[in-house]
Amino acid sequence: MAYKYFEQYHDETTETLKKGYQDIIGAIGENPDREGIVKTPDRAAKAMQFLTQGYEMDAEKILKKAVFNETYDEMVVVKDIELYSLCEHHMLPFFGKAHIAYIPNGKIIGLSKLPRIVDVFARRLQVQERLTHNILECLNKTLQPKGVAVVIEAVHLCMMMRGVQKQNSATTTSGFRGQFQKIETRNEFLKLISSDLK
Repeated sequence: MAYKYFEQYHDETTETLKKGYQDIIGAIGENPDREGIVKTPDRAAKAMQFLTQGYEMDAEKILKKAVFNETYDEMVVVKDIELYSLCEHHMLPFFGKAHIAYIPNGKIIGLSKLPRIVDVFARRLQVQERLTHNILECLNKTLQPKGVAVVIEAVHLCMMMRGVQKQNSATTTSGFRGQFQKIETRNEFLKLISSDLK
């Protein structure tokens, strides 16, 4: 069976964004009608919709579809979740990894939903601090676990390509609720995400 590639876009949004990108291309001194550029506004309009699709998603609804009753009450960790987002200050990418842990309180979540939640909030104009908080509070509210921890490590192209132009800087943000506010539990989590268990 042949591979089929399909993405859905809003026609009105695409046209609005397309016009904006045409204006930008002309304003920076490029010819919008040049062969290599002529289709760029349409591609960029669709790319922007893809990169910001999180606005149309409800993270809590996604989580609630995969909550299961379970007596397991030890730490659950999913680490090295790739994330890609756009800085809301310059609309340049930042990207890295998210590490998430929770301690169940009678309910567990399907593991694939944790990366989904990261994507929901990352696919918006963001700052890393708010992204960390969004993920943390969504899990805490929806699962009501004994504890939740989120750590995000990312590099920001707004620091690397413009401004201070520092190529080797990385930003780490973290958030802890419940039992992860205890130093011993927090340290166990931090040790797990920094170790290689292969």
